[in-house]
Amino acid sequence: MPSEIILIAAVTVDGFIARHSSEIITWTKDLPLFKKQTMGYPLIMGSNTKNTITSELKGREVIVVKRSDNPRDILKKISSKKCFVVGGGKTYSRFYPFLTDIYLTPHPHIFGEGVPLFSDKIKSSKLTFVKLVEVPQQVGIYQYQYKIIKA
Repeated sequence: MPSEIILIAAVTVDGFIARHSSEIITWTKDLPLFKKQTMGYPLIMGSNTKNTITSELKGREVIVVKRSDNPRDILKKISSKKCFVVGGGKTYSRFYPFLTDIYLTPHPHIFGEGVPLFSDKIKSSKLTFVKLVEVPQQVGIYQYQYKIIKA
């Protein structure tokens, strides 16, 4: 099982990852950073997220999970020291107990409704700030990196 299991997401300032589950995301400005950070590592995603990706994720193993899959079993099969959980809301919720880090990039949008970062109820956790990363060539957009403090 990886020692680092990182949720990575672009979100609106009101906490949504998409307007609806089949949205092809065009508003995110952090794709070059996403590619740089995830290159060479496994990506875990739900089938809806997989269906909304328009470009190939070369250089990364893509693991598409079904709702019937056990997150612990999926993680046990990964030999890499690090992996990324890349969406969507149900997948983030299901893998939440195993996460070690969260990388969030808020974007200057407010949807008011849509797919929340966590679509199911999760336990409350404290986060420790690790680093702020400027998204290249985008004024005012930063990625916030946190460690999850498990109780």
